[in-house]
Amino acid sequence: MVLTIDIGNSNIVLGVFDRRELLFTARISTDINKTADELAVMMNEIFTIRKLDSAAISGSIISSVVPALTSAMSTAAELITGKAPFLVAPGIKTGLNIRIDNPAQLGSDLLVDCVAAAAMYPKPVIVADMGTATTLSVVDEGNNMLGGAIMPGVRTALNALISKTAQLPQISIDSPKKAIGTNTNDSMRSGIVLGSAGMLDGMIERFEEELGREAFVVATGGLSGEICKHTRKKILHNPDLLLQGLYILYLRNNQTE
Repeated sequence: MVLTIDIGNSNIVLGVFDRRELLFTARISTDINKTADELAVMMNEIFTIRKLDSAAISGSIISSVVPALTSAMSTAAELITGKAPFLVAPGIKTGLNIRIDNPAQLGSDLLVDCVAAAAMYPKPVIVADMGTATTLSVVDEGNNMLGGAIMPGVRTALNALISKTAQLPQISIDSPKKAIGTNTNDSMRSGIVLGSAGMLDGMIERFEEELGREAFVVATGGLSGEICKHTRKKILHNPDLLLQGLYILYLRNNQTE
């Protein structure tokens, strides 16, 4: 079994794979003050709840966009598995050609998304990852990661809107009944949900114009399922894309599996 760990700005997502099957996922709130021992205890508790013997985990791999937590989580993973984890960092075998101006600037989460999408779907492929930020990334037919776009995430945009306006309330991010809202809450839901869907549609259309052809599109991340219900472009929703990419990278970099 392989433990995959995605350290994001809001959550740490864990996944355990057994012979390419994702057995389960779990989330821990991202807290840079957690020690390696605390993280190891939390993971062991999750495994206990899931009735999984941590001794069955043969290795692990970590993607992190929170440098302050990377070392502690690496130590925690080693405490769990008995082996140092693979880290998504320069030098790891990806199977992709990174064609952006400075490959060192590419976030590990975007890289892993692209590895998964390139391995699992037709190319060219556009990946929309809708977390704290919404990112779009493109891989062409030659396995070249060409670049992409970065925008405020759905919840990030909502929180900014509420914090900067005196009379707008906190709302749940649910599908609006229609685009033309007749009260404040419905108008906000229309703007946040349908506005985000429209932004995706527009950006995908621009990407395809530059590619010169239609692309396959896959979306992942916290609110992607809700937003993709309302896009006019066909978008496949895969909530486990990043974990699947981590597992693919683990296999490519560990010849003993």
